[in-house]
Amino acid sequence: MDIAAARARLQKALADADRSIAILKGEHPERENSASDAGAILTDSDRVEAALESLGRHRAAVVQALERIAAGTYGRCVDCGEPVPEGRLEVRPEAARCLTCQARHDRVMR
Repeated sequence: MDIAAARARLQKALADADRSIAILKGEHPERENSASDAGAILTDSDRVEAALESLGRHRAAVVQALERIAAGTYGRCVDCGEPVPEGRLEVRPEAARCLTCQARHDRVMR
């Protein structure tokens, strides 16, 4: 894995996430006093909140990957220490786990 290329991709992903978060935080659905609009406002608010939560998780994963690069542990599974497959890092440069440990982590998180 080319660490310089991974760092550049992660820095771009971080900038993109920060930009998207800033845009979403700036969205404030116009609030009407009519009861018929209350459901639409809640839906817009929920949509924005869900997107912010997702972007926040992605941003945190990118920051952690950049920290692993700085620590010299990038490309190693944070659970077992085995190499994370390069193909996985190509698709998801922020990936912290090998496929086996990621599957185990996903089962526990459900």
